[in-house]
Order: sequence, then C-alpha cells, then structure tokens
Amino acid sequence: MDYESVIGLEVHVQLSTESKIFSGASSHVTDKPNEHVDPVTFGLPGTLPVLNEKVVEFALRLGLALNCDIRRFNRFARKHYFYPDLPKGYQISQYEEPICGHGRLQFRDGEVTRTVGITRIHMEEDAGKSVHSAERQCSLLDLNRAGVPLLEVVSEPDIRSAREAAAYLRALRQLVRYLELSDGNMEEGSLRCDANVSLRPKGEMKFGTRTEIKNLNSFRFVERAIEYEVARQVAILKSGEPIVQETRLFDSESGTTRSMRSKEESADYRYFPDPDLPPLQIEESWINAVRAKLPTLPQEIFQSLIDDYGLSEYDAAVISAEHEYVRFFLEAQEVCKNPKATCNWITSEIFGALKQHGEQFSELRFSPLQLGQLIALIDQDVISGKIAKTVFEELYASGGSPNEIIERRGLKQITDDSAIREMVKEALRSNPEQVAQFREGNAKLLGFFVGQVMKLSKGSANPKLVNDILLEELKS
Repeated sequence: MDYESVIGLEVHVQLSTESKIFSGASSHVTDKPNEHVDPVTFGLPGTLPVLNEKVVEFALRLGLALNCDIRRFNRFARKHYFYPDLPKGYQISQYEEPICGHGRLQFRDGEVTRTVGITRIHMEEDAGKSVHSAERQCSLLDLNRAGVPLLEVVSEPDIRSAREAAAYLRALRQLVRYLELSDGNMEEGSLRCDANVSLRPKGEMKFGTRTEIKNLNSFRFVERAIEYEVARQVAILKSGEPIVQETRLFDSESGTTRSMRSKEESADYRYFPDPDLPPLQIEESWINAVRAKLPTLPQEIFQSLIDDYGLSEYDAAVISAEHEYVRFFLEAQEVCKNPKATCNWITSEIFGALKQHGEQFSELRFSPLQLGQLIALIDQDVISGKIAKTVFEELYASGGSPNEIIERRGLKQITDDSAIREMVKEALRSNPEQVAQFREGNAKLLGFFVGQVMKLSKGSANPKLVNDILLEELKS
C-alpha cells in the first residue's frame, strides 16, 4: 500500500455495579424492559443525581492498571443531543476534566509486543435502548440501560492495522475482566467499540480525514469493518476524490460500512459543566488504597507462567487469557507439582469437554484440587493416562474424589511385576505366529503385544512395565 492506516478506538465498558451511576435503580439491563427506571433516570423535575462511589473506584482501578495520570480534581459535563432513548435530552459525561489520562496499554499482537497510548478515561451514563419493530411499524423504548455506568476508554491513534485493533480490544477486555469491572460481553453490549479510521501517505506525519464506525459488537466485526473501511478509503484516494468526514455503520451481512450521518464535533454537543453535580476531588489516600488492592495484571501473569512455571509462550497466553483459568491452574499445579501436565489437562481435556457440552468454565463440577489429585495419581503410577481419562469423564459429569472413583470402579493400575508377567506370558502363548515374526525381525509387532496385554488387564496394567517385561520375555 502507498498509504498507512491510522486507527484509534473508543471503547465503552459497562460496569458491573449493582446500581446506576446517579441513582439507586438496579443496573441489571437484561431484566424485563423498563423494570429498573426511576425519577432520576427519567430526569423528572426536582430530581437530582447522586454519584455512585463504586463507579469512581472502578475508574481509578482501570486508570492505575493502564498507567494513567489520575486527575485529582475532575468534573461532570452535560452532553446535549436529541434521541428518543435519551430521556433528559442530555447525557451526563466528562469532557474537559476527565478522571484519567495519558496512559498506555501493552499487549501482544502475534509474536510482537505493542504499546498503544490511552488519551483519556472518563465516566458517563449510558442511554436507553430503542427496539424497532417492523411488524408493528413502531419503535419501543427500554430504559433499563439508561443511567447504567460506563467508562469510555479513548486510545491514541497509534493502531496501524485491523488485526492490531482487534488484539488491542481483546487485551482491554481481558484487563477489565481481571479487574472485575465488567463481564466484557460484547454480544450483550457490556463492551462496545467505535473505530476512528484514516489514511495518510507513508512517511507523512499529518493525519488524514477520519471516519468513525459506530457500535461494533464483536472482535471479528471490528476487524472486518476496519479492513473494509481502509480498502474503501484507499480506493477513494486513488481516484483523486477527498474522504468525507462522517459517522458510518457496519453491515455484518454484507461486510461493508455505510454512511450514517456527518461526523459531529464537540461543539455540536454544547458541553457545559453539570450544575447539579459538584466537582469531584480525589484524595491521595483513596488512590493509594485502590492501588494496593490491584490484582496481578495479565502481562505480569503471562511472563510468570513462562519464567516460573516453564510454560511455552503459546500455553502461557492461553492460560492467562482469563483470570479464572489462572486461578484454576495455580491451585491445581500446587497439588500435583506438574505445571506442564496441569496446563495440558486444562487446555485439552477441560476445554474440549466444555466445547463438546456447550458449557462455561464457571460451570465445572470439580475443583482445581481434584484435577491436581488426578494428575498426581498418574505421576505416582497409581493409574495410567488412559485410565485417568475415564476418571475425568466421571469427574466432569458429576464431580467427586478421583481416589473414590478409582476405588469404586476398580481402576487402580496394576504395578505388580509377577501379575503383569503372567499376562504377558498368556498373550505370547495365544499368539505364537506373531511371536515368531517378532523374533524374525518384525519389531512393529511389539505394539500388538502391548495391546493384547492391556486387553487382558482391562487397561489397568502399567504400560511401562508391560513394555519392559514383553521385551524381556520375547528375547528369552
């Protein structure tokens, strides 16, 4: 390409607080339509907003995790625009004095570590939801979402490709989940992304005219929308036409963007300080208290899994993707002292079973302790890897103790030398032709004999002992 993509993302994070940002109404947006609406949500005369302290704490938590400067003195502003799902006719947000700014997010894009600057993080309330009914030829309003607290995270225009934008968004989602600020579910609207896209000739420092793609609700759509918009702008520039600054929507079915409206600037919203909310002054002691409670962050955990537990970069990335995976891994390997095996059981057996049954990790019916016990039993030669998978099936289905399952079902591995030797001799007596062929040089038949012995033992014989004794008997 003769052009360089310049991309910045504006991400709205819906916070997991019990109540809304300026009222005591519940913030559970998925309940019955308009179940959680109160006079403050409607903006009825005589009502006053009261700031939810938890929202400020969440903003501090995210700002500190993103290495932002915390503004000790910040204020709320009114952002004016008309839309039916905005009952007050304005949205309470922050404009000139946001709570956080000048941060950075470090993340991995494939094998490369990237850092994208964070321009600002500000607190604001969400609008309601319009439901358009073609059948009834009308639009319905659900105001459960109105007033739900959001943090808007605005990146610097440091992103250079659609893939990198998706990687940045995944890293931000991972972070807010680690910090327990939001479930980050894009499909349900807990994480929403607007992408600002422009092009400039390679080597040019001045930015080109940008377009904004609104309300992208999946990582795949973010990537596809930006890829299309970059290609569209390249074609326009190569034809000699100018780019029109506008807001566009992404059509997921056609994979294209289409014009929605001309792009608003801040003046269009007529921002001014909200007279009903006093300026917010944040004490240093509060910042220090929030900093002291921050968990270990994803990048640190990723590196620790490599340095302290010997995992590969790929395995470390998979385990560190979710905080619940990390907790499960650490607790299980503490029991069996075998990090690599623990990782393999989580990423292969557990993830495979969850996918097969269409279940979530949080729905597991057994604990990390029980997985650790199962792995330890393999390492101690109490059971074989094959038997362990049988035990795991019951663990997955109904939980329980691995030891109890093994005892109840008679699955303990046979490690008695004489017992295995008798089974080996029986297998050789029953297959004289194969014995002769092996002794004539057909070494591949060893696997056949192992299978015969394992069949006789109903899968309980120690495979290593079976191999050793077979070789000894076949050579005698």
